[in-house]
Amino acid sequence: MDVRFLKSLLAVIDKGSIADAARHENLTSSAVSQRIQALERELGVTLFSRIGNTAKPTESCMRLVPRARKIVQEIQALKTDLDPVGLTGELRIGAISTALTGLIPQLMKKLMTQAPDVKLSIVPGTSASLYERLIAEELDAIVVVDPPFDTPKMMKKITLYVEPLVFIKSKSVSLPIAEAIQSKPYIQYDPHSWGGRLATEYLHDQQITVDPLCDLDGLEAIAILVSEGVGVSLIPYWQGLEKIANDIVISNVDVKKYQREITLLHPVQTINSRLISFLVGLINEE
Repeated sequence: MDVRFLKSLLAVIDKGSIADAARHENLTSSAVSQRIQALERELGVTLFSRIGNTAKPTESCMRLVPRARKIVQEIQALKTDLDPVGLTGELRIGAISTALTGLIPQLMKKLMTQAPDVKLSIVPGTSASLYERLIAEELDAIVVVDPPFDTPKMMKKITLYVEPLVFIKSKSVSLPIAEAIQSKPYIQYDPHSWGGRLATEYLHDQQITVDPLCDLDGLEAIAILVSEGVGVSLIPYWQGLEKIANDIVISNVDVKKYQREITLLHPVQTINSRLISFLVGLINEE
């Protein structure tokens, strides 16, 4: 059995379609389909049911996934073992959207010069959804908001940095924070998200009541709406906020209590421990 065929199988599962898997692997859709068909012939089962442009894994396919992932990881580990500094191979990193616009671009630039043989596969998502994929072993590590619960002992958690809560408004709004929140449409950072609880806690402590215009779990979208004069908001400040919406006024709430921690989570037992440690070092560089 060719391990490349297993990689294509996992790519189709992770990407949701043969076309997206082909783009990820720099192959044609026909080549990926042929690999899947070869696996189906060898294993004697149907691996995917094709519905339109999507490929849905069958029950038989999903039973194979955990072992297939381990086989691919072990083959990758052979290359890593031959590298004395462990800076070879592919790493699947899940990242929340603010990390994609703030942290990841600088990290990629450093990797290009310091570890060009490392290939990062970046998967966007919410903190909760990425955590589920990490537990399911679909990702090697995730950059997310610190979970609002105790993580299991099999997971290692590293605090990367903190993001303070800030108040944002358009330049046309001159009111102080409390008055602006109560008199202008309030765009609420989804209180059910891991990071959204921060703004909710601040409003409660300051005894500010709001009737939100809407709830959003997309900080970039909130910033753009505020810059367009739609309303005001309380959100965590992240590197790259001004790049998303430069026509806004940003005010600190001046209370250290209201900060969200951005953490990196990865399994304690992983073949990628040296590579993950190297990435954390790059992130913590001045």
